[in-house]
Amino acid sequence: MRNKTTVKNVLVIGGSYFVGRVFVEELSRIPDYAIYVMNRGNVPINIEGVTEIRCDRHDTEAMYKAIPSIMWDSVVDFCAYMPEDIATMISILPSHVISQYIFISTASIYEKTNDLPIREGAPRLAGPQQRPHGDYAYNKHLAEEELKIQCSENNIPWTVFRPAFIYGKYNYAPRESYFFDLVQEGETIIIPDNELALFTFVSVWDVARAIIVCIGNKNAYTKAFNLSGEELISYPRFIDVLRIITGEHIMVESMSVRQIDTLGIPLPFPLDEHLVYSGTLITKDIGFSYTPFLEGMSVTYAWYKQKGSGK
Repeated sequence: MRNKTTVKNVLVIGGSYFVGRVFVEELSRIPDYAIYVMNRGNVPINIEGVTEIRCDRHDTEAMYKAIPSIMWDSVVDFCAYMPEDIATMISILPSHVISQYIFISTASIYEKTNDLPIREGAPRLAGPQQRPHGDYAYNKHLAEEELKIQCSENNIPWTVFRPAFIYGKYNYAPRESYFFDLVQEGETIIIPDNELALFTFVSVWDVARAIIVCIGNKNAYTKAFNLSGEELISYPRFIDVLRIITGEHIMVESMSVRQIDTLGIPLPFPLDEHLVYSGTLITKDIGFSYTPFLEGMSVTYAWYKQKGSGK
């Protein structure tokens, strides 16, 4: 029998969708973790050995009753979108039973800058932004700040992750699937004629692995990590990768940014600006390594083919 004294209790807030779901799947394969997933129960996890707690994080009274009063080796929070989400959760879970609070934030919290790649010490948003998801990014930044305050006051080690564009299994955002669908339908892919827009990506499996290796790792305490592969990906390079992983003849047409905007073509990445982040701090401090983009996209396409396009 397994020595129960070695079991680590992990409370996952969220965990039904995309990154959270992959994290729970990956962690459940590792011995000596007792995994509790708290969410509204809209999408059941149904993984053997994982305890599901059906509860809305905004229902304080329900959380008091639903969350077990045990020592949590780690609380992994995927769905705090406002600073009060953090404050409420820590008030529900007394500080003496939290050994580490891990918060999944976003690389979107940084101000626009020409100082690339963007590192963890770069200036953060000073207010809501007049851009897509601007309020989301600023509120994530405020949630980070609240986490630092609450954890400092309650003597709780914290770790923050700021992923760049995430791709992979269960992705509900129309990023790589946008292109996969066009390839499957034999449609021409429109890309901007400006080839200089560069992006960095991270696979969903790498995000899950990064969280796992930082659970209980003192080298990760009181630190925020960007999660971003080093490869610089442009639209033309993305198409190159598509050709390799699909083996299909892909028809491409270049258009100006103005034409793309006028036609309402829903390209998933910025058309004429860089979004390049440095993810090397976690490599330096933790020894973490990233999956090459081609390899990660190949696995993603295989999953897409197996599950279908979701239409």
